[in-house]
Amino acid sequence: MLVVQNGSASIAVSGRTFDVSRVDVFEERATAVYAPPGEALTVSAKSEFEAILVSTPAEPRGNAAVVSADDVRINARGRGNYAREVHDIFVTDHFAQRIMVGETFNPAGHWSSYPPHKHDGKDGEPVLEEVYYFRIDPPQGFGQQMLYTADGESVCHVVRDGDAVLLPYGYHPASSPPGYRLYYLWAMAGGERRLALHEDPAHRWIHEGTIL
Repeated sequence: MLVVQNGSASIAVSGRTFDVSRVDVFEERATAVYAPPGEALTVSAKSEFEAILVSTPAEPRGNAAVVSADDVRINARGRGNYAREVHDIFVTDHFAQRIMVGETFNPAGHWSSYPPHKHDGKDGEPVLEEVYYFRIDPPQGFGQQMLYTADGESVCHVVRDGDAVLLPYGYHPASSPPGYRLYYLWAMAGGERRLALHEDPAHRWIHEGTIL
């Protein structure tokens, strides 16, 4: 899947050509192209053009497809200072076999992937590996990406504009500091193509608590 970040181009794949464009990730919803396994994908830029390509092994079948800005499904998640928007790009479609791709938009000072959740299969949920690709607005800012497990492993990455973090297992909340909006493209794949997660039991109470 090729997810446009900014600029315009023609994308040729499987005998079809898709014209794609986007002003910026913070100004316009996504446009993305799905290329079936084994199919060559040719990008002909019409301007300065940036896109992110994510992939996973799959059987060589299926058809190419495009998702335009009007096709993106917008989900409001969380509340208070962990409210954010999650945009589904290729998630519930019938084109991809294994991979799921979307975008999350954190307002300044907010948390996302919160309450902390995971999808490594250790508590019965589907096993899904994931990667986050970050953009920051304004770009000189930063965010923080945690990864921790129930058995004590814990790490925190400072993420800057253009960074990527691999999340193969564990709980993985992210946060943005005051003054800086945080965006991340997320892509995940595993044995089952289904969004399902396991929240950290220690923090589920926040669903019922008062947010100050």
